[in-house]
Amino acid sequence: MALDVVELRAFYETALGEVARRVVGRLLRARWDDHAGLRMLGMGYAPPYLDNFREKAQRVLAFMPATQGVMHWPLDGRSATALVEASMTPLPDASIDRILLVHALEVEEHPQDLLDEVWRILAPGGRVVIVAPSRTGLWARLDTTPFGHGHPYSRGQLQTLLQEAQFLPVFWGEALYVPPFQRVTLLRSAPAFERIAGRFSLPGGGVHVVEATKQLYRPIVRRAVRRIPRFVEPVLDPALEPDGAEPA
Repeated sequence: MALDVVELRAFYETALGEVARRVVGRLLRARWDDHAGLRMLGMGYAPPYLDNFREKAQRVLAFMPATQGVMHWPLDGRSATALVEASMTPLPDASIDRILLVHALEVEEHPQDLLDEVWRILAPGGRVVIVAPSRTGLWARLDTTPFGHGHPYSRGQLQTLLQEAQFLPVFWGEALYVPPFQRVTLLRSAPAFERIAGRFSLPGGGVHVVEATKQLYRPIVRRAVRRIPRFVEPVLDPALEPDGAEPA
């Protein structure tokens, strides 16, 4: 069952939530360092990660699903959030340059419809980053964090979803190797967990972080045409009458 917006906000106000925001946010900034002047959108519950981009981006929006609820964001200005149906956003085609999915794919009843909508509103050359709980990580096994709710994914499952929605992955990573416990000693060592695991590309992170770009032309599905043989009326030679036979 998905958490509502109040529970999600409360998590990110804890020390563990702050660690998650800093660790995942560092990866996002590295991938999207060139975001100046771009139109950006977060889907799911993305405000904790979008603050990093507000200063330079042309526009930053946050769309939240109806099952989750919506909150005012940012706190210091006009609201940039909206309550939407994830597969039917009120945006024109090819209108967004960067899209972040976090606390979105794993709780979406129809994830393929969500990715199809992301493909529609993403501009040519645009990119999407998906942050999704990993099936092999500890974070997905405990429901004390938002990443322990919904459907966790393996890398192969994400690859299949992206391929079917016509996205080409350009980066695969993992994050949140630190155990998801509210213990001061563990939280203080979180940077060391991430640094060591990242250096050796170890498996077992709490979340997958995958960046993909949309393929501009969807392949045309060619269906086999069943050929039905045409009936050809046989040509018969004329029958010969025997000599001396009376005509009928």
